[in-house]
Amino acid sequence: MIELTEQQLQALENPEATPPRIVNPQTKETFVLLRVDEYERLRDDQYDDSPWTREELQDLAWKAGKRLGWEDSDEHDDVPEKSRIGVMWS
Repeated sequence: MIELTEQQLQALENPEATPPRIVNPQTKETFVLLRVDEYERLRDDQYDDSPWTREELQDLAWKAGKRLGWEDSDEHDDVPEKSRIGVMWS
């Protein structure tokens, strides 16, 4: 286990900087310092690391296509909306 530095302890006491951010000086990666109970609540209640379902992947593909302007394409106008998703995955 790593013990907090004095600077990190001060950051924990600053309510405006909650949760404190920590930077790895070698990689410049930023991390967030959370209490164990907060981390466990987030992990248990909201984080879903299960494999994505086919429906979730199709929904993401459809949304990405819309962002790219594919909904303006005339290529599949005669195909029902749900069927268009299958075209991207075939």
